[in-house]
Amino acid sequence: MTRVAILGAGPAGLAAAEAALAAGAHVTVLDEGARPGGQFWRHRPGLTDPRMQHGTRRFEQLQAALAGADVHSGAAVWSVELCEPADGAGRAVVLRAAVGPVDGAGRDAVVVEADALVIATGAHDLALPIPGWTLPGVTTAGAAQALAKRDGVSVGRRTLVAGAGPFLLPVAQSLALVGSEVVGVHEASRVGALAKGWLPKPWQLLGKSGELAEYAGALVRHRIPYRIGSGVVRVLGDERVEGAVVARLDADWRPLPGTERVIECDAVALGHGFTPRLEAAIMLGCEVAGDRRGRFVVVDDAQRTTHPQVFAAGEVTGIGGAEAALAEGAIAGFRAAGVKQDDPRLRDALRVRDRMRRFARRLETAHGIRPGWTAWLDDDTIVCRCEAVAKRAIVERAEVPLRAMRLATRAGLGPCQARTCGRAVEAIVAEARASAAGADEAGEAVDGANAGAERGSATGFDRRPLLAPVRLGELGGSDRPTCGEN
Repeated sequence: MTRVAILGAGPAGLAAAEAALAAGAHVTVLDEGARPGGQFWRHRPGLTDPRMQHGTRRFEQLQAALAGADVHSGAAVWSVELCEPADGAGRAVVLRAAVGPVDGAGRDAVVVEADALVIATGAHDLALPIPGWTLPGVTTAGAAQALAKRDGVSVGRRTLVAGAGPFLLPVAQSLALVGSEVVGVHEASRVGALAKGWLPKPWQLLGKSGELAEYAGALVRHRIPYRIGSGVVRVLGDERVEGAVVARLDADWRPLPGTERVIECDAVALGHGFTPRLEAAIMLGCEVAGDRRGRFVVVDDAQRTTHPQVFAAGEVTGIGGAEAALAEGAIAGFRAAGVKQDDPRLRDALRVRDRMRRFARRLETAHGIRPGWTAWLDDDTIVCRCEAVAKRAIVERAEVPLRAMRLATRAGLGPCQARTCGRAVEAIVAEARASAAGADEAGEAVDGANAGAERGSATGFDRRPLLAPVRLGELGGSDRPTCGEN
């Protein structure tokens, strides 16, 4: 029986588990959350307003399928590697985890060996820094929605939602449903970019039209203003948020002089898209490729990475939403379990994946980050929140290797290990280097920084010797099989 390990229990991981089980594999799922569902299904039965959650029936089906798998929730997976088993029966994927409460002193050591691995680690919010974003009351858009969906809590009485992408709409709806007055949704992309992304071949978007109508209706019912080509360029307040400065933005997201105005609010939810969690793929040596849109795991039509035993699905291969993640997860699960590509059970998932890849390209065209956002910053703007590193310190050391800059400034070396600031630091460094070299467009330098991070090279922030924080005692809590080179 083929042994399949699945890292992550969001939509992609759950779909992979269901498919691999259906193919007769022995499945082990490891997830850091207390319950399956990932970021998308972060709801609580009996508490979450049904209007905040989509696909509940599908989630229930996937959750029921997990009864046939070994599931480790609350699992901090700190190592993944390709090893040579003692019996010499070919290479195996080995995962090591500490299972239990994050701050608990008695977590259980778990070692999982598998014939194939599906990486479905998802993505987290990307919030670009702005002056004042370290004030209490500023959150990511995803955190604001999670509090609303899971706990029925609003981040503020008067909340401003800003950033880029359709995700801002369900965030605004969720906040309104838990009682916050949403004083505005500010989309950074201008009409031209939105039209270029969404207007061609409108029939391809019929499956999304119902969701759009629902969110548009919510904005109307709750009288929430929606502004295009506008963004928050400064958060105001002494000890917490008291207001925000919004400005009109040009096509590259640079603020237009004279358009600034102040909006009174006590909370700001920022979301400029998502950044994938690549650490596990990089630790295994899987190829990672990128440009100014970001970096993603390279996969073939079978969702197989550059390691034959390792598959990837969901946001780690490209930001496409839950429907794309479900389709990719199903393909990865079947193929990891040994099912052939022409098996009829893959037909629907392959069709949906191809459709959602077109949607992902539209999403990037319409809402992708533009290089002018760095014009929001002044020299004293904190970029790395954990270590309170300002833009000035990063720019002053931009010419040295990135590792040396990090050691000198501490940027990206705090508790979040650059998960919050990494992309912003890279963009600021790239822009400073481009300016020093006389480059015409900083965007070209950002492309180079992302492309240079292939295979987890030192130019990026995604390579980590341990995937999750562990105690020294937990490192020696399990026997270590003899492993070959990654």
